[in-house]
Amino acid sequence: MKKFTACFFTGFSVLLIFSLASCFNIGKRISIAETNLFEIEYGNFEEQLNLFDIKNPGSIDTYVTMRDGFFYIVNGESEKILSLNSYGDLLSLYYNEDFYAPLKGRNIKEKSSSYNWKSLVYPFQLNGKISVDSRKYIYCVGVVPKERNEQDETENLLYSQVVLRISSDGSTVDYIGQQGPGGTPFPTIKNIYTTENNELVVVSSLNDGLMVFWFGNNGFLRYQVPVRLSSVPSITPESVNSIAPADELFVTIENIVPDCYAERLYVKVDYYFPHIDEESKTQSGIDFVKSMIYPLSIQTGLYAEALSIASYEDAVAEDFSKIVYHVPYDFFGITKNNWMFFIVTTENGFDLQMVQPGTQNVIKRTLNVNFKDTLYYSLSLSSEGIISALLCDKNSAKVVWWRTDSLIDSVLKS
Repeated sequence: MKKFTACFFTGFSVLLIFSLASCFNIGKRISIAETNLFEIEYGNFEEQLNLFDIKNPGSIDTYVTMRDGFFYIVNGESEKILSLNSYGDLLSLYYNEDFYAPLKGRNIKEKSSSYNWKSLVYPFQLNGKISVDSRKYIYCVGVVPKERNEQDETENLLYSQVVLRISSDGSTVDYIGQQGPGGTPFPTIKNIYTTENNELVVVSSLNDGLMVFWFGNNGFLRYQVPVRLSSVPSITPESVNSIAPADELFVTIENIVPDCYAERLYVKVDYYFPHIDEESKTQSGIDFVKSMIYPLSIQTGLYAEALSIASYEDAVAEDFSKIVYHVPYDFFGITKNNWMFFIVTTENGFDLQMVQPGTQNVIKRTLNVNFKDTLYYSLSLSSEGIISALLCDKNSAKVVWWRTDSLIDSVLKS
Protein backbone atom coordinates (compact mmCIF):
# COMPACT_ATOMS: atom_id res chain seq x y z
CA MET A 1 0.00 0.00 0.00
CA LYS A 2 1.21 3.48 -0.86
CA LYS A 3 0.08 6.53 1.06
CA PHE A 4 0.84 10.14 0.21
CA THR A 5 -0.62 13.62 0.30
CA ALA A 6 -1.20 15.22 -3.10
CA CYS A 7 0.00 18.78 -3.65
CA PHE A 8 1.34 21.14 -6.32
CA PHE A 9 1.43 24.80 -7.21
CA THR A 10 -0.06 26.99 -9.96
CA GLY A 11 -2.41 29.97 -10.46
CA PHE A 12 -5.61 30.80 -12.38
CA SER A 13 -8.58 33.10 -13.31
CA VAL A 14 -12.30 34.26 -13.71
CA LEU A 15 -16.10 33.97 -13.13
CA LEU A 16 -19.09 34.62 -10.65
CA ILE A 17 -21.86 33.19 -8.26
CA PHE A 18 -25.00 31.07 -8.21
CA SER A 19 -28.59 32.19 -7.88
CA LEU A 20 -31.67 30.38 -9.12
CA ALA A 21 -34.87 32.37 -9.06
CA SER A 22 -37.32 33.37 -11.74
CA CYS A 23 -34.62 33.09 -14.36
CA PHE A 24 -34.01 32.05 -17.93
CA ASN A 25 -31.09 30.35 -19.67
CA ILE A 26 -28.63 32.10 -21.88
CA GLY A 27 -28.79 30.50 -25.29
CA LYS A 28 -31.01 27.64 -26.39
CA ARG A 29 -30.01 24.16 -25.24
CA ILE A 30 -30.95 21.03 -27.18
CA SER A 31 -32.51 18.31 -25.04
CA ILE A 32 -31.68 14.60 -25.22
CA ALA A 33 -34.61 12.27 -25.81
CA GLU A 34 -35.53 10.26 -22.73
CA THR A 35 -36.35 6.55 -23.06
CA ASN A 36 -38.85 5.21 -20.54
CA LEU A 37 -37.86 1.62 -19.82
CA PHE A 38 -40.14 0.33 -17.06
CA GLU A 39 -41.95 1.18 -13.84
CA ILE A 40 -41.73 -0.33 -10.37
CA GLU A 41 -44.68 -0.32 -8.01
CA TYR A 42 -44.45 0.69 -4.36
CA GLY A 43 -44.99 -1.93 -1.68
CA ASN A 44 -43.37 -4.73 0.30
CA PHE A 45 -43.39 -7.46 -2.32
CA GLU A 46 -39.93 -8.39 -3.52
CA GLU A 47 -40.42 -6.82 -6.97
CA GLN A 48 -41.64 -3.57 -5.40
CA LEU A 49 -39.91 -0.62 -3.74
CA ASN A 50 -40.53 0.77 -0.29
CA LEU A 51 -39.42 4.41 -0.11
CA PHE A 52 -40.98 5.24 3.21
CA ASP A 53 -38.99 4.34 6.30
CA ILE A 54 -40.84 5.53 9.40
CA LYS A 55 -37.60 5.23 11.40
CA ASN A 56 -35.94 7.90 9.22
CA PRO A 57 -38.65 10.30 8.00
CA GLY A 58 -37.54 12.55 5.19
CA SER A 59 -34.56 10.38 4.30
CA ILE A 60 -34.56 8.03 1.28
CA ASP A 61 -31.75 5.51 0.85
CA THR A 62 -32.60 4.10 -2.59
CA TYR A 63 -30.14 4.30 -5.50
CA VAL A 64 -29.77 2.93 -9.01
CA THR A 65 -26.87 1.94 -11.23
CA MET A 66 -26.70 0.32 -14.67
CA ARG A 67 -24.12 -2.10 -16.05
CA ASP A 68 -24.23 -3.74 -19.50
CA GLY A 69 -27.95 -3.07 -19.85
CA PHE A 70 -28.88 -4.50 -16.44
CA PHE A 71 -30.18 -2.33 -13.61
CA TYR A 72 -29.31 -2.69 -9.95
CA ILE A 73 -31.36 -0.89 -7.33
CA VAL A 74 -30.52 -0.80 -3.66
CA ASN A 75 -33.64 -0.18 -1.60
CA GLY A 76 -32.28 0.74 1.81
CA GLU A 77 -35.76 1.13 3.31
CA SER A 78 -36.38 -2.60 2.72
CA GLU A 79 -32.77 -3.80 3.05
CA LYS A 80 -32.77 -5.42 -0.37
CA ILE A 81 -31.01 -5.18 -3.72
CA LEU A 82 -32.85 -5.84 -6.97
CA SER A 83 -31.29 -6.86 -10.27
CA LEU A 84 -33.48 -6.26 -13.33
CA ASN A 85 -33.17 -6.34 -17.09
CA SER A 86 -34.13 -3.41 -19.31
CA TYR A 87 -37.74 -4.68 -19.50
CA GLY A 88 -38.12 -4.56 -15.73
CA ASP A 89 -38.00 -8.33 -15.20
CA LEU A 90 -36.66 -9.15 -11.74
CA LEU A 91 -33.62 -11.39 -12.21
CA SER A 92 -32.18 -11.47 -8.70
CA LEU A 93 -33.17 -10.34 -5.23
CA TYR A 94 -30.67 -10.05 -2.39
CA TYR A 95 -32.07 -9.25 1.03
CA ASN A 96 -30.99 -9.20 4.66
CA GLU A 97 -33.11 -11.74 6.48
CA ASP A 98 -32.52 -9.91 9.77
CA PHE A 99 -34.33 -6.81 8.45
CA TYR A 100 -36.60 -7.87 5.60
CA ALA A 101 -39.17 -10.64 5.27
CA PRO A 102 -40.19 -10.67 1.58
CA LEU A 103 -43.68 -11.48 0.45
CA LYS A 104 -43.78 -13.47 -2.77
CA GLY A 105 -45.04 -11.27 -5.59
CA ARG A 106 -47.94 -12.54 -7.71
CA ASN A 107 -46.34 -11.87 -11.09
CA ILE A 108 -42.78 -13.03 -10.53
CA LYS A 109 -43.12 -16.28 -12.51
CA GLU A 110 -44.87 -14.47 -15.33
CA LYS A 111 -42.18 -11.81 -15.49
CA SER A 112 -39.06 -13.94 -15.33
CA SER A 113 -38.09 -17.58 -15.63
CA SER A 114 -34.61 -17.03 -14.18
CA TYR A 115 -35.53 -15.32 -10.93
CA ASN A 116 -32.85 -15.78 -8.26
CA TRP A 117 -33.99 -15.26 -4.66
CA LYS A 118 -31.00 -14.97 -2.31
CA SER A 119 -31.08 -14.39 1.44
CA LEU A 120 -28.03 -12.63 2.88
CA VAL A 121 -26.82 -12.05 6.41
CA TYR A 122 -24.76 -8.96 7.25
CA PRO A 123 -24.64 -6.88 10.43
CA PHE A 124 -25.38 -3.41 9.05
CA GLN A 125 -27.99 -1.46 7.13
CA LEU A 126 -27.75 -0.37 3.50
CA ASN A 127 -27.90 3.41 3.17
CA GLY A 128 -25.70 4.51 0.28
CA LYS A 129 -24.62 4.32 -3.34
CA ILE A 130 -24.31 1.14 -5.40
CA SER A 131 -21.79 0.10 -8.07
CA VAL A 132 -21.25 -3.05 -10.16
CA ASP A 133 -18.07 -4.27 -11.88
CA SER A 134 -17.69 -6.30 -15.10
CA ARG A 135 -17.77 -9.58 -13.11
CA LYS A 136 -21.24 -8.53 -11.89
CA TYR A 137 -19.92 -8.12 -8.36
CA ILE A 138 -22.22 -5.75 -6.48
CA TYR A 139 -20.89 -3.12 -4.07
CA CYS A 140 -23.18 -1.13 -1.82
CA VAL A 141 -22.58 1.33 1.03
CA GLY A 142 -23.92 0.43 4.47
CA VAL A 143 -23.76 1.74 8.03
CA VAL A 144 -22.57 -0.43 10.90
CA PRO A 145 -24.41 -0.62 14.27
CA LYS A 146 -23.57 2.23 16.64
CA GLU A 147 -21.69 -0.07 19.00
CA ARG A 148 -19.26 -0.83 16.17
CA ASN A 149 -18.56 2.81 15.31
CA GLU A 150 -14.98 3.96 15.77
CA GLN A 151 -13.78 7.47 16.59
CA ASP A 152 -10.63 9.08 15.22
CA GLU A 153 -9.64 11.54 17.93
CA THR A 154 -6.87 13.12 15.82
CA GLU A 155 -9.09 13.91 12.81
CA ASN A 156 -12.30 14.13 14.89
CA LEU A 157 -13.99 11.72 12.46
CA LEU A 158 -16.59 9.02 13.01
CA TYR A 159 -15.88 5.74 11.22
CA SER A 160 -19.32 4.24 10.62
CA GLN A 161 -19.68 3.02 7.02
CA VAL A 162 -18.52 -0.04 5.08
CA VAL A 163 -19.05 -1.44 1.57
CA LEU A 164 -21.04 -4.65 1.17
CA ARG A 165 -19.62 -6.93 -1.56
CA ILE A 166 -21.71 -9.64 -3.23
CA SER A 167 -20.29 -12.05 -5.82
CA SER A 168 -22.09 -12.45 -9.15
CA ASP A 169 -24.10 -15.49 -8.04
CA GLY A 170 -24.61 -14.32 -4.48
CA SER A 171 -22.62 -17.21 -3.06
CA THR A 172 -20.01 -14.97 -1.42
CA VAL A 173 -20.94 -12.01 0.76
CA ASP A 174 -18.54 -9.92 2.81
CA TYR A 175 -17.77 -6.28 3.49
CA ILE A 176 -14.83 -4.03 2.73
CA GLY A 177 -13.44 -1.52 5.22
CA GLN A 178 -10.43 0.79 5.10
CA GLN A 179 -7.86 -2.01 4.93
CA GLY A 180 -9.93 -4.41 2.82
CA PRO A 181 -12.29 -7.31 3.68
CA GLY A 182 -13.44 -7.00 7.29
CA GLY A 183 -11.50 -3.76 7.80
CA THR A 184 -12.14 -0.66 9.89
CA PRO A 185 -15.24 1.31 8.84
CA PHE A 186 -14.78 4.36 6.60
CA PRO A 187 -15.51 7.99 7.38
CA THR A 188 -18.72 9.16 5.68
CA ILE A 189 -18.65 7.83 2.12
CA LYS A 190 -19.34 10.40 -0.59
CA ASN A 191 -19.33 7.92 -3.48
CA ILE A 192 -18.04 4.56 -4.68
CA TYR A 193 -16.80 3.58 -8.14
CA THR A 194 -15.68 0.41 -9.91
CA THR A 195 -13.04 0.64 -12.63
CA GLU A 196 -12.83 -1.40 -15.83
CA ASN A 197 -10.11 -3.40 -14.04
CA ASN A 198 -12.72 -4.48 -11.46
CA GLU A 199 -11.16 -2.36 -8.73
CA LEU A 200 -13.23 -0.61 -6.08
CA VAL A 201 -12.59 3.07 -5.35
CA VAL A 202 -14.15 4.62 -2.23
CA VAL A 203 -14.24 8.42 -1.77
CA SER A 204 -14.78 9.48 1.85
CA SER A 205 -15.22 12.92 3.40
CA LEU A 206 -12.63 14.50 5.69
CA ASN A 207 -12.98 17.70 7.69
CA ASP A 208 -10.61 19.42 5.26
CA GLY A 209 -11.02 17.53 2.00
CA LEU A 210 -11.56 14.01 0.71
CA MET A 211 -9.85 10.66 1.23
CA VAL A 212 -9.61 8.11 -1.57
CA PHE A 213 -9.25 4.37 -0.88
CA TRP A 214 -8.26 2.38 -3.97
CA PHE A 215 -8.66 -1.41 -3.71
CA GLY A 216 -7.40 -4.20 -5.97
CA ASN A 217 -9.82 -6.62 -7.62
CA ASN A 218 -9.29 -8.94 -4.64
CA GLY A 219 -10.68 -6.26 -2.34
CA PHE A 220 -7.45 -5.41 -0.51
CA LEU A 221 -6.20 -1.84 -0.19
CA ARG A 222 -3.62 -0.69 -2.73
CA TYR A 223 -3.57 3.08 -2.27
CA GLN A 224 -4.83 5.56 0.29
CA VAL A 225 -4.78 9.15 -0.97
CA PRO A 226 -5.79 12.14 1.16
CA VAL A 227 -6.56 15.24 -0.91
CA ARG A 228 -6.78 18.16 1.50
CA LEU A 229 -7.72 21.79 1.00
CA SER A 230 -4.22 22.82 2.01
CA SER A 231 -2.72 20.78 -0.82
CA VAL A 232 -4.71 22.12 -3.77
CA PRO A 233 -3.37 25.09 -5.74
CA SER A 234 -4.29 28.63 -4.81
CA ILE A 235 -5.18 31.63 -6.96
CA THR A 236 -4.74 35.37 -6.45
CA PRO A 237 -7.50 38.02 -6.37
CA GLU A 238 -5.75 39.85 -9.23
CA SER A 239 -6.07 36.82 -11.50
CA VAL A 240 -9.86 37.02 -11.28
CA ASN A 241 -10.22 40.81 -11.08
CA SER A 242 -11.26 40.73 -7.44
CA ILE A 243 -10.40 43.32 -4.78
CA ALA A 244 -10.92 40.80 -1.97
CA PRO A 245 -7.98 40.08 0.36
CA ALA A 246 -5.81 37.20 -0.86
CA ASP A 247 -6.23 35.30 2.41
CA GLU A 248 -10.02 35.15 2.00
CA LEU A 249 -10.01 32.70 -0.89
CA PHE A 250 -12.56 29.94 -0.30
CA VAL A 251 -11.80 26.53 -1.85
CA THR A 252 -13.92 23.37 -2.11
CA ILE A 253 -12.90 19.95 -3.39
CA GLU A 254 -16.22 19.22 -5.05
CA ASN A 255 -15.55 15.64 -6.16
CA ILE A 256 -12.90 13.09 -7.05
CA VAL A 257 -13.50 10.52 -9.80
CA PRO A 258 -11.16 7.65 -10.79
CA ASP A 259 -10.07 6.91 -14.36
CA CYS A 260 -11.76 3.85 -15.89
CA TYR A 261 -8.44 2.15 -16.73
CA ALA A 262 -5.39 4.07 -15.51
CA GLU A 263 -4.33 4.52 -11.90
CA ARG A 264 -5.36 8.14 -12.00
CA LEU A 265 -7.75 10.39 -10.11
CA TYR A 266 -9.51 13.49 -11.40
CA VAL A 267 -9.87 16.13 -8.68
CA LYS A 268 -12.45 18.87 -9.22
CA VAL A 269 -11.79 22.07 -7.28
CA ASP A 270 -14.09 25.12 -7.11
CA TYR A 271 -12.83 28.56 -6.09
CA TYR A 272 -14.72 31.47 -4.50
CA PHE A 273 -13.82 34.99 -3.35
CA PRO A 274 -15.85 37.35 -1.17
CA HIS A 275 -17.78 39.88 -3.22
CA ILE A 276 -16.61 43.35 -2.22
CA ASP A 277 -18.77 46.33 -3.07
CA GLU A 278 -16.44 48.82 -4.77
CA GLU A 279 -18.13 51.90 -3.31
CA SER A 280 -18.54 50.85 0.32
CA LYS A 281 -15.62 48.39 0.35
CA THR A 282 -17.76 45.95 2.35
CA GLN A 283 -18.45 42.30 1.70
CA SER A 284 -21.90 41.64 0.25
CA GLY A 285 -21.74 37.97 -0.67
CA ILE A 286 -19.45 35.40 -2.24
CA ASP A 287 -18.49 34.99 -5.89
CA PHE A 288 -17.77 31.72 -7.65
CA VAL A 289 -14.69 32.35 -9.78
CA LYS A 290 -13.32 29.11 -11.24
CA SER A 291 -13.64 25.32 -11.59
CA MET A 292 -10.61 23.19 -12.40
CA ILE A 293 -9.97 19.48 -12.95
CA TYR A 294 -6.57 18.20 -11.79
CA PRO A 295 -5.49 14.75 -13.06
CA LEU A 296 -3.52 13.05 -10.28
CA SER A 297 -1.27 10.02 -10.86
CA ILE A 298 -1.74 7.50 -8.06
CA GLN A 299 1.70 5.98 -8.60
CA THR A 300 3.75 9.19 -8.62
CA GLY A 301 1.55 11.60 -6.67
CA LEU A 302 2.04 14.19 -9.43
CA TYR A 303 -0.58 16.25 -11.22
CA ALA A 304 -0.78 16.49 -15.01
CA GLU A 305 -1.91 19.60 -16.88
CA ALA A 306 -5.08 21.06 -15.37
CA LEU A 307 -8.35 21.47 -17.26
CA SER A 308 -10.61 24.51 -16.84
CA ILE A 309 -14.34 23.70 -16.77
CA ALA A 310 -16.79 26.31 -18.05
CA SER A 311 -19.62 27.20 -15.70
CA TYR A 312 -23.36 26.99 -16.30
CA GLU A 313 -24.78 30.42 -17.04
CA ASP A 314 -28.08 31.72 -15.69
CA ALA A 315 -29.60 35.11 -16.27
CA VAL A 316 -32.00 37.01 -14.01
CA ALA A 317 -34.19 39.86 -15.22
CA GLU A 318 -33.85 42.92 -12.98
CA ASP A 319 -35.04 46.49 -13.71
CA PHE A 320 -35.20 46.02 -17.49
CA SER A 321 -31.70 44.55 -17.48
CA LYS A 322 -30.19 41.12 -17.32
CA ILE A 323 -27.68 39.90 -14.73
CA VAL A 324 -25.61 36.85 -15.62
CA TYR A 325 -24.66 34.38 -12.90
CA HIS A 326 -22.11 31.60 -13.25
CA VAL A 327 -22.92 28.30 -11.55
CA PRO A 328 -20.35 25.51 -11.05
CA TYR A 329 -21.27 22.13 -12.49
CA ASP A 330 -21.04 18.98 -10.37
CA PHE A 331 -18.49 16.45 -11.61
CA PHE A 332 -20.72 13.50 -12.57
CA GLY A 333 -18.14 11.01 -13.86
CA ILE A 334 -15.90 9.89 -16.70
CA THR A 335 -16.41 7.25 -19.39
CA LYS A 336 -13.99 4.63 -20.65
CA ASN A 337 -13.67 6.73 -23.84
CA ASN A 338 -12.35 9.53 -21.64
CA TRP A 339 -15.33 11.87 -21.80
CA MET A 340 -15.93 13.86 -18.62
CA PHE A 341 -19.54 14.51 -17.63
CA PHE A 342 -20.65 17.56 -15.63
CA ILE A 343 -24.20 18.19 -14.47
CA VAL A 344 -26.24 20.88 -12.72
CA THR A 345 -29.87 20.93 -11.60
CA THR A 346 -32.10 23.47 -13.35
CA GLU A 347 -35.73 24.46 -13.09
CA ASN A 348 -36.71 22.03 -15.87
CA GLY A 349 -34.34 19.13 -15.20
CA PHE A 350 -30.59 18.95 -15.65
CA ASP A 351 -28.04 20.77 -17.75
CA LEU A 352 -25.28 18.50 -19.00
CA GLN A 353 -21.79 19.38 -20.22
CA MET A 354 -19.62 16.67 -21.78
CA VAL A 355 -15.92 17.44 -22.26
CA GLN A 356 -13.22 15.42 -24.00
CA PRO A 357 -9.86 16.40 -22.42
CA GLY A 358 -7.04 17.20 -24.82
CA THR A 359 -9.45 18.26 -27.57
CA GLN A 360 -11.83 21.11 -28.30
CA ASN A 361 -14.82 18.76 -28.10
CA VAL A 362 -17.52 20.05 -25.73
CA ILE A 363 -21.17 18.99 -25.98
CA LYS A 364 -23.92 20.74 -24.00
CA ARG A 365 -27.42 19.31 -23.68
CA THR A 366 -30.40 19.26 -21.31
CA LEU A 367 -32.21 16.36 -19.67
CA ASN A 368 -35.86 17.25 -19.16
CA VAL A 369 -37.35 16.15 -15.84
CA ASN A 370 -40.67 17.27 -14.40
CA PHE A 371 -39.63 18.13 -10.85
CA LYS A 372 -43.18 19.20 -10.00
CA ASP A 373 -44.27 15.55 -10.00
CA THR A 374 -40.92 13.99 -9.04
CA LEU A 375 -40.62 13.35 -5.30
CA TYR A 376 -37.20 11.68 -5.42
CA TYR A 377 -34.60 10.74 -8.02
CA SER A 378 -31.31 8.88 -8.33
CA LEU A 379 -28.92 9.33 -11.28
CA SER A 380 -26.15 7.07 -12.55
CA LEU A 381 -23.54 7.29 -15.33
CA SER A 382 -22.26 4.11 -16.99
CA SER A 383 -18.72 3.72 -18.30
CA GLU A 384 -20.20 3.73 -21.83
CA GLY A 385 -21.72 7.15 -21.23
CA ILE A 386 -25.37 6.22 -20.66
CA ILE A 387 -27.21 8.22 -18.00
CA SER A 388 -29.82 6.22 -16.09
CA ALA A 389 -32.32 7.52 -13.58
CA LEU A 390 -34.83 6.29 -11.05
CA LEU A 391 -37.61 8.91 -11.03
CA CYS A 392 -40.14 8.50 -8.22
CA ASP A 393 -43.54 10.17 -8.16
CA LYS A 394 -46.46 9.56 -5.81
CA ASN A 395 -47.68 6.51 -7.76
CA SER A 396 -44.61 4.54 -8.82
CA ALA A 397 -40.89 4.63 -9.61
CA LYS A 398 -39.91 4.98 -13.27
CA VAL A 399 -36.58 3.79 -14.70
CA VAL A 400 -35.37 5.80 -17.71
CA TRP A 401 -32.16 6.44 -19.57
CA TRP A 402 -30.62 9.00 -21.89
CA ARG A 403 -28.35 7.58 -24.63
CA THR A 404 -25.57 10.14 -24.41
CA ASP A 405 -23.21 7.50 -25.82
CA SER A 406 -25.07 7.56 -29.14
CA LEU A 407 -25.12 11.35 -29.05
CA ILE A 408 -21.34 11.57 -28.67
CA ASP A 409 -20.80 9.10 -31.52
CA SER A 410 -23.13 10.99 -33.86
CA VAL A 411 -21.59 14.40 -33.03
CA LEU A 412 -18.04 13.16 -33.61
CA LYS A 413 -18.99 11.57 -36.95
CA SER A 414 -20.75 14.69 -38.23
